[in-house]
Amino acid sequence: MAELPGVALITGAGSGKSSPPLHTLTPVHPPEQPWLNLTPGIGQAVALAFLRAGCTNLTLIDMSTPGLQKTQSLLTEINSSANITLETGNTTDASFIDRAVENLLTKHGRLDYAVNCAGVMGPYLSTIDDSIESLDHVMNVNYKGTLLCSRAEIRAMLRNEPSGAEDIPGQRGAIVHIASAYGLFGAPRVTSYCASKGAILQLTRADAVDYSPRGIRINAVCPGLISTPATFDPDKAETMKPFEEIIGKHPMGRWGRASEVADACVFLCSGKASFVQGVALPVDGGWSAAG
Repeated sequence: MAELPGVALITGAGSGKSSPPLHTLTPVHPPEQPWLNLTPGIGQAVALAFLRAGCTNLTLIDMSTPGLQKTQSLLTEINSSANITLETGNTTDASFIDRAVENLLTKHGRLDYAVNCAGVMGPYLSTIDDSIESLDHVMNVNYKGTLLCSRAEIRAMLRNEPSGAEDIPGQRGAIVHIASAYGLFGAPRVTSYCASKGAILQLTRADAVDYSPRGIRINAVCPGLISTPATFDPDKAETMKPFEEIIGKHPMGRWGRASEVADACVFLCSGKASFVQGVALPVDGGWSAAG
């Protein structure tokens, strides 16, 4: 029986490259060039994990058409009969998001799962050094974009008839937002990013409270340092330097994989998490636990 038998929407699904073997992501202290590994972006990894969990009806959103096409190619290699829809656009554009969700409903009649992965990292600057334009960009993409997606997804899920196991009250859908360990605690020179991811966590909690009575579960995943194209830039040693310091704080002593974040998203959307609501789940190698 499929773990995720319904219809899913995944944002930020267009980035990534082929995943390396696990042993290449286990550097000792100090880390040995972990950014030599080319891995999937989180959105792409979520799409692959959903398909493997039995979800064959997928709508993928990203600003990059080539990126979406690459993800589609990887998905069809796994299951050539998968029903995949690509929507190219900006998640900060409310009309685009509403149209993409309406297209999904026209095609499938319902939306069961959504994972909102679209986001940006922003510059490594403190509050007084960052620009207003940069702050607006990070907040718009990370917080506003997630809010707009969640709003459209909730509206779609409210159209569903409640369903589920006989001994569990009916549920209409599940949403997961990709936040960050930086939403759980502060860190130097990442003010706008920390603020945007903290806002996502509060959005998660508030919506979870509002829509629990109506059968929609809303949770967040807080990745630690994950080896993705967003953190891979071998030509900018200064950009890589903060990551070297962070790896030393991970009790597990390695970079995480995008697939490990994706597995947490599968769990939170599945019936196995039917009583999990409003959580901020760290997937960070023990980073947040170590303080």
